[in-house]
Amino acid sequence: MKQSELKDFLDEKTLRYNQPKFIESDPIQIPHQFSKKEDIEIAGFLTATIAWGNRKSILTNASKMMELLDNAPYDFITHASKRDLDILENFVHRTFNGSDLQYFVKALQNIYSKHHGLEAVFTKNSTAESTQQSIHEFKKIFFSLPHLQRTQKHVSDPLKNSAAKRLNMFLRWMVRNDQAGVDFGIWQNIPMRALSCPLDVHSGNVARKLNLLKRKQNDGKALFELDSALRRLDPSDPVKYDFALFGLGVFEKF
Repeated sequence: MKQSELKDFLDEKTLRYNQPKFIESDPIQIPHQFSKKEDIEIAGFLTATIAWGNRKSILTNASKMMELLDNAPYDFITHASKRDLDILENFVHRTFNGSDLQYFVKALQNIYSKHHGLEAVFTKNSTAESTQQSIHEFKKIFFSLPHLQRTQKHVSDPLKNSAAKRLNMFLRWMVRNDQAGVDFGIWQNIPMRALSCPLDVHSGNVARKLNLLKRKQNDGKALFELDSALRRLDPSDPVKYDFALFGLGVFEKF
């Protein structure tokens, strides 16, 4: 397939899946329950953190997490006491457990009280070309409080060759602004061209079949390769093709 034909094909699939009805079956439905900026970004971050495994389980447990946060995540995190944290003790999603959630709440409380919030932290170290350094710096700030070593595995680091799928998905949700109604576009200071594709099994397999990706592992090197290919197709909004790759893989079994 020629590059122009590939672009037309992926543009068509992007339009097909980048629609409000996509929200119904996707984890992005959880932050879409909120209207306040801080609630959206906190709900989005926590939901993206547990977005691996069975989609039904992700949605069930993300909803349960919001209930534990009184369906007011920013207010809960801002005012969380030890007693409030104790309520989170029995939460579990696969290997993410109550002690992990308790630390995440404390770390978010620190980010909003001492670092001006999630947007400020991610924006500070993003460049016009990449958000991967900012993810690395975010992780350092996030784990600057005393914590269990095991909890660190739930925040990936691109500079250690991770594809950081969940954090790149979260950034897509917050930054992309195309008026389609799926992504929020509530963060103004990170350019869409700097975003990286949320690379997972589905998008990786489709990308390989379309010769957008040759590397076999879904790691940081593969992400760089895929990002480079997608930026050639649309330099200003390469991550829109995540809709096409994901839809082709999950819904069309391409």
